[in-house]
Amino acid sequence: MTQNNYYTAILAERSAVPTLLCGHCHSILSRARIFRNEGDQHQDIECQVIGLCSADDCRAVNCCDEAMEKLENPEQLLDIAS
Repeated sequence: MTQNNYYTAILAERSAVPTLLCGHCHSILSRARIFRNEGDQHQDIECQVIGLCSADDCRAVNCCDEAMEKLENPEQLLDIAS
């Protein structure tokens, strides 16, 4: 049986640059590993934007929707990431 766990990314407080943190280990989610949940990179969760934690001991899948809603310009984060 496969269990698909995912976490909710957190928007870092008092950060000069919009930064998302892993909801599991609180490591910084690399912009290179934040993407829209579509096409070849589709994950089977109800989430529009996914962030993959690159911490060696974590590797959690994070839903970034809630954190991105708090940004003034969420598209800017995705533009930088792509």
